[in-house]
Amino acid sequence: MATLKEILTRRPVAATIRLTVPAGGARPAPPVGPALGQYRLNLMAFCKDFNARTQKYKPDTPMSVTITAYKDNTFDFIVKSPKVSWYLKKAAGIESGSGRAGHVEAAALSVKHVYEIAKIKQSDPYCQYMPLESICKSIIATASSMGIKVVNHLDD
Repeated sequence: MATLKEILTRRPVAATIRLTVPAGGARPAPPVGPALGQYRLNLMAFCKDFNARTQKYKPDTPMSVTITAYKDNTFDFIVKSPKVSWYLKKAAGIESGSGRAGHVEAAALSVKHVYEIAKIKQSDPYCQYMPLESICKSIIATASSMGIKVVNHLDD
């Protein structure tokens, strides 16, 4: 619960901007430049800070970022790990899921892959208080909707 002082000193929000930017690849060019420029935000400060926060990821990993722009031309942002579907496609080694999920199987993954993806997703702000088991169930459901079968062990 916010205190009275925090409520009175809150800055008015101009906009909430959601972008997908490659890790370490924020530049003042589109899509970042026009999205932040229309709210007169400091592009170079965002690019430097975003690139510093995402340096632990491989280049060109699609990162979801939510930017809160304030009316005084300042901003805050939250970086989330890539989407579950991206991790599943990378782990399965496929470009896209099945066009007919439930009928045509695009690939198969082991439960170990699901567990590793869940451990990564648990660091996201949205998932940090969720039990690992719930995150795994959600990932398995996403895999099923993509036509990716989850098995106990992959046969080599």
